[in-house]
Amino acid sequence: MLKELIRNYKPYNMQETEDKKVMLKYLDTFDDCLTRNNVFGHFTSSSFVVNQDYTKVLMAYHNIYKSYCWLGGHADGEEDLLKVAERETTEESSLKKFTLVTPEIISLDVIEVKGHIKRGKWITPHVHLNVTYLFKANDKDFIHNKEDENSSVKWLDLKHIDDFVTEEGMKPIYHKIIERMEKIIQDN
Repeated sequence: MLKELIRNYKPYNMQETEDKKVMLKYLDTFDDCLTRNNVFGHFTSSSFVVNQDYTKVLMAYHNIYKSYCWLGGHADGEEDLLKVAERETTEESSLKKFTLVTPEIISLDVIEVKGHIKRGKWITPHVHLNVTYLFKANDKDFIHNKEDENSSVKWLDLKHIDDFVTEEGMKPIYHKIIERMEKIIQDN
């Protein structure tokens, strides 16, 4: 299912074309890339959650990365990455009601993760093979941060996203998603 989903994905740009090849190679090479047992890289899924008028995005201040970032997490053996994105959205923000803007993947990215300490354990540098989905929610609905992972969750103005994101490598990904979202809005 996941391999077919990625194989059928139409890359948005050169970066996604190359990242798609890497993801398919991982799926062909490793039988454990859906779990963190694969220390070289493993699949993750993220949610880019925007408000009803597409002016704000819901982000969490991630304690490890010291930056606001999308909601998401590890597949942990789950092949349905849409389910992972939905689960992580609720876990990390307490948001209960949100809808898929498009059933299509909105972004495909191989993301470099620097070595860090998590829950007292050293996590070696690796990559996240990340699939992102675009959701819409009411920015007045209750949200709350997941204290063991983030210290804040809030709606941020899309026009000023760079003011909140300190991970330079993530900014081009977020800008790509915003650009794709704007094209989807125009086409509908």
